[in-house]
Amino acid sequence: MSENLSAKAPYQVSAPRYSVSHQMVTTAFELPGFRIVQNLGVVRGIVVRSRNVFANIGASLQTLVGGNITAWTTLCEQTREDAFDIMIQHASELGANAVIGARYDANEIATTATEILAYGTAVIVEPLEGSNIYDS
Repeated sequence: MSENLSAKAPYQVSAPRYSVSHQMVTTAFELPGFRIVQNLGVVRGIVVRSRNVFANIGASLQTLVGGNITAWTTLCEQTREDAFDIMIQHASELGANAVIGARYDANEIATTATEILAYGTAVIVEPLEGSNIYDS
């Protein structure tokens, strides 16, 4: 499905085998219609970003009038998406086809740099007998 997915992590965990689709990632600890057959362990995607000085100036001005600070919102959303994609890459490289218990965490590591961590448990799942998961 996503064989042409390019690597986002600055490191390689193992030989690439992309098999985890976005819809097979959940914050729950089970996937309806599937049975977990193997736990492959914790997977993570880590991104450290600094804020652009020009975006900071614009965002600082935007704080004066209130409302959504779009420059920072965009930065946060892109960073979370990148961390999520790296987590999926890590799970796929381990041979998983799903990730359960997915979470995000953030830490400020310098006054201008923040770490975003996406993590979860990589698993191999198989459809339950009689499940209509492929019928839409």
